[in-house]
Amino acid sequence: MSTPAHLAPRPPAFGSTRADLWMQVVLVLGVSLGASALYAVLSLAEQLSRGPLSEARTTMNPPLSPQPLLDLLRQLTGIGLDLVPVLLALYLLAGSAGALGTVRRRIGLDARMPVPDLGLGTVLFLVMGLGTLALYAAGRALGLTAEVTTSGLAEHWWTVPVLLLSALRHALVEEVVVVAFLTDRLTRIGWRWPVVLAVTALFRGSYHLYQGIGPFLGNVVMGLVFAELYRRTGRVMPLVVAHFLLDAVGFLGVGRLLG
Repeated sequence: MSTPAHLAPRPPAFGSTRADLWMQVVLVLGVSLGASALYAVLSLAEQLSRGPLSEARTTMNPPLSPQPLLDLLRQLTGIGLDLVPVLLALYLLAGSAGALGTVRRRIGLDARMPVPDLGLGTVLFLVMGLGTLALYAAGRALGLTAEVTTSGLAEHWWTVPVLLLSALRHALVEEVVVVAFLTDRLTRIGWRWPVVLAVTALFRGSYHLYQGIGPFLGNVVMGLVFAELYRRTGRVMPLVVAHFLLDAVGFLGVGRLLG
């Protein structure tokens, strides 16, 4: 299986050794999704120690302060800080601040192809959304998945915008860090594509383990599909679109969307 041009080995931005590339991987994951994966494993272990997963509950987007204004400021601060690893990953891929625009075009994180990106992203959203719901329902029925509340925020004038920004945050962090950055670095280290594909998909599932086995499996499948599509198209934007739509619909809920 040939390696596409956007994943083909080329001189790394910082140094030319495998140790340099591994250090970049450790640093980026250590301040982002790698830390999330460790906490997710610990959370799963704690939940299992308390009882079956079917009795566990987890809340995404919880309130961060009982005072609405401080809650808003904390939510926005958290979203902004979570995007720093995205900038770090792009910077390491680019090698210099001046080349950030070039690397964004190289990985397809731009608006050059809005219609194809939106079209493919919407198709992925529909397919993955149905699959995610099915796996969540099956996991709940089998007692392998926690009860997930996608938003614990109270109703304020800023609730919907913050949830949309949170969805965008998750989409950018996961697709840029896991798909664009991690596949690039592991490929340049010398791993074969099937191994890169499997490892990145399992990693994507790992930081969702706090939700249970169903979401873990669903995100592994999502990781396989998204990484392979990126390998074939060289564009990360359709994945960002699909991920944003998945999280936005999940966070807002059908009831709120329909008024």
